[in-house]
Amino acid sequence: LGCALGIAVTFQNHSRTNENRRRFVDVPVSHHLRFLPGDLARVMGPISENRKRDSMTLEDARRVIAAAEKKAKEIGQPMNIAVADEGGNLVSHVRMDGAWLGSIDISIKKAYTSRAFDIATKDLATHSQSGGQFFGIHASNNGKIMVFAGGIPLKRGGKVVGAIGVSGGSGEQDHAVAEAGAAGF
Repeated sequence: LGCALGIAVTFQNHSRTNENRRRFVDVPVSHHLRFLPGDLARVMGPISENRKRDSMTLEDARRVIAAAEKKAKEIGQPMNIAVADEGGNLVSHVRMDGAWLGSIDISIKKAYTSRAFDIATKDLATHSQSGGQFFGIHASNNGKIMVFAGGIPLKRGGKVVGAIGVSGGSGEQDHAVAEAGAAGF
């Protein structure tokens, strides 16, 4: 909205210095806006069914997390579970009671990594070892890349629409919980 209660204007000052000056002038916002941002959803209408099928919704993320949590409880390992959308952005995250604080960031980054490269982080790890084709990839993307098990892309109709990232146990445990979450999708 720029300056919520005003508009920036530039005017010529005809004093001795002849400088251009910028001032804020109070103008009622109602003169410039037809609706406020909160009204945007009403203007745009509900999310179409096509958009729901082509993206990761909060409802989807909750279903994935519920399935992953169930598996984590079965194996007795508290986990951090993150779900990212098609852009690698966090949709939802859960830190189970007793899960490591340090694994919060790792689970989110595993979801991002899996979506960024459309590959399970377990498989990326194999190729990122010394001498592998992706050696050093962990240093890319401002340190957001995780190259150990626990991230899996989530597909709908053959298209990757998001990813799950899990951290808090061994690599095998993280991957098993991520697989359970993916199966819940």
